[in-house]
Amino acid sequence: MTPKDKPAGPVLTVSVIDDDESSCELVQAFLSSMGCEVQSFTDARQALAAFRASPPDLVITDIHMPGDLDGLGLLKLIKEERPLIEVIMITGAADKDLAIKALRLGAFDFLEKPFSLPDLVTTVKRTVRYRTIHQEAEGLVDRLSMITKQEFSRWGIEAFVGKSDAIRKMLIDIRLLQKAPNTSVLITGESGTGKELVARAIHFGSNRSTRPFLVLSCGAVTAGVADTMLFGHRQGAFPGAATDRKGLFETADKGTVFLDEVGELPLELQAKLLRVLEDGIVVPVGGVQGVKVNVRIVAATNSPIQSKIDAGAFRSDLFYRLAAFPFIIPPLREHAEDIPLLAKHFALKLSAEMGLQCPDITADALSALKEYPFPGNVRELKNKVERALIECAGKCIALKHVHFKESLRFPGTRAAGAVSDEIPSNLHEAERILAARVMEKTKGNVSAAAIQMGISRAKLYRLIKTDKADHRPSRR
Repeated sequence: MTPKDKPAGPVLTVSVIDDDESSCELVQAFLSSMGCEVQSFTDARQALAAFRASPPDLVITDIHMPGDLDGLGLLKLIKEERPLIEVIMITGAADKDLAIKALRLGAFDFLEKPFSLPDLVTTVKRTVRYRTIHQEAEGLVDRLSMITKQEFSRWGIEAFVGKSDAIRKMLIDIRLLQKAPNTSVLITGESGTGKELVARAIHFGSNRSTRPFLVLSCGAVTAGVADTMLFGHRQGAFPGAATDRKGLFETADKGTVFLDEVGELPLELQAKLLRVLEDGIVVPVGGVQGVKVNVRIVAATNSPIQSKIDAGAFRSDLFYRLAAFPFIIPPLREHAEDIPLLAKHFALKLSAEMGLQCPDITADALSALKEYPFPGNVRELKNKVERALIECAGKCIALKHVHFKESLRFPGTRAAGAVSDEIPSNLHEAERILAARVMEKTKGNVSAAAIQMGISRAKLYRLIKTDKADHRPSRR
C-alpha cells in the first residue's frame, strides 16, 4: 500500500461489522495498513455498544446480519444517535432495493460484493473527502455566528457567507419572512447576487417547507407558454391540449412559486397574477371556473420595476401587491469585506468537487479580489475562484491565478468610450450596432439593455444573434 492511498488529515477511526469473520479481518488489516485505526465486530449489537462508548469516524457494515439487528437497523440507530458518523453499506448483487433504502436512511455509499480492495480505497477516500468539507463548512458556520447549523443544513449559506451589516440585515429579514408564510415578497438585486437562494431560504425555513418550491423565469418563455405553465390549461384549450393540465400555482398548492425576472411578465398575464395574489384564484387557459389555491409568491427582478410602470409595461397595483415586503440584496461591492470569506468558502467547496486539497489563498490575491468591483457579484467571484483552482492545480492560489481583464464584449464592439467610425448601411445595421453598445454599457444585462432601447428581450436576443453571426469567420 502506497502512502498516497492513505486518507489525508488526522487518523481515521473505522468500525467494520460483518458476520463473516474472515471478511472482517481482511478489511481490518487492509485499512490498518492505510493508517486507519480499525475495530471489527461480527455482531451488530456489540458494535452499537462500542459506538456509544467511543464513536468512530466511519462505519463499514454488511447489510445482512444475524440476530435482531441487521445492517439497516444499525444504520438507522447510528443516524438517530450519532448523525455525523458516516456509514458505508456492504451489499450483494441482488440487494439494489436495500441499497437504495440505505442511502435514503443516510448511508453515504455502498459497496457491492464481491468488491476489490481498490474499490474499498476509492470509497473510503471519497467518504473522508466529504466528511472533511462538511466539518470545514460547519466550522465556517461557527465562525459566521449569524446563521445556525440547522439553517445551514436546510438552505445552504452561499448567499449569506460574511459578517457584514448587509449580510446581518438579510438574515434578519429572511427570518422575519419565514414567520410570515403568506406574505408576498419582491426581491431586488443585480444579476449574480443570489436572489433565488434567498427565495429558497424563505421557503425552506417556513411552515411551507414540506410543500413544493417551483420556479419560472418569466423572461425565458413567451406569453403563451408562461400562461400555460403558471395557470395550467383545460382539455381542448388549444391544439395539442389533449388533457387537463395543472399549472405551477396548482401544483405548488400550500408551497411557494418563485417568479424570476418578474418585470418581463407580459402585461396580459399580470391581471391574472394579481387575482392569484388578491383572491387565491387561478383560471386555467380555456377554463371558466376558477380554482382556489393557497400559494406564496416570491418574485425577483434585477432591474427597477418603476421604469416599467412609468412606461406602462407593468401594473402599479401588481407591483404593490408583490412588494408587500421588499427585499433588497446589495451588490457584492457594497460589502466587499465579505469577499475573503466567500472566496475561501468557494475554494473549499469547489476543491472538494474537483477531488483536490483545499488550497490557501495568498494575502495579495485576497486583497486584489477585495478591490475588484465584481459586476457579476457572487456568481462572478465563484467563477474566478473556480478558474484559479484549475490553474493552481490544488496548490496555493496566488495573484497570478486571479484574472480581472476579461470583459463581456460582443464581436465587433469597441471599448467603452471609443468613437466608432462604422457607418450603418441600413436601419437593421444601426439597431445591431446600438444593441452591442447598450449590452456593453449594461455589462450584458439583457433586461436592462432591452428597457434602455425600448424593445422586447426577444428582439434584443435576435439582434445579438445577428451580431455574432455577422462576425463569425467565413468558411472557405
